[in-house]
Amino acid sequence: ADIVHASDRGTHGVNITIDDGPDPVWTPQVLEVLRDNGVKATFCMVGTQAQAHPDLVKAVVAAGHRLCDHTVSHDTAMDKKPEAYQSQQILDAERAITQASGGVRPQYYRAPGGAFTPYSRHLAASHGMRPLGWNVDSKDFERPGTAAIVATVKSEIHNGPTLLFHDAGGDRSQTVAALREILPWLKQQGYSFGFPVR
Repeated sequence: ADIVHASDRGTHGVNITIDDGPDPVWTPQVLEVLRDNGVKATFCMVGTQAQAHPDLVKAVVAAGHRLCDHTVSHDTAMDKKPEAYQSQQILDAERAITQASGGVRPQYYRAPGGAFTPYSRHLAASHGMRPLGWNVDSKDFERPGTAAIVATVKSEIHNGPTLLFHDAGGDRSQTVAALREILPWLKQQGYSFGFPVR
């Protein structure tokens, strides 16, 4: 139940991960950029969002991307809460995502804000979801501008293969624009796009 970061594409693999959606405005735009670049990503979905937008969950799956459980309500203090609460957050989200996708289960679990506990890692793993971390936080969540997001990824890509972006939680136009630049750049640098190892 260790937290995974490695890519199934080996040393020159990168994993694109997209958190907090799906969102009716931004998820389709992110899917379009990924499609244009021939990139498959892992979408870490919040249970309430998946429930509200099953069409988008199905679109993500249909495009060949993978699903990740990002809990019901994205409580970043979850690691301080009782195990029963952690369990409810993880398993209710797993159910919601699987239902919304038409039966495709999340293959990973990412704790909100990285608030993993030994208990939550073990619980997720016992339900077939590999705990998923990240190496490069694009900081797109703070909306620092497209150029800043791109610069952060370029300067931190040596930290490891798993990159963190967001398709919800506010205006994500900068994220979409940044991905348009980052994905071709990564290809030019000789990276190939994969999924986190299972």
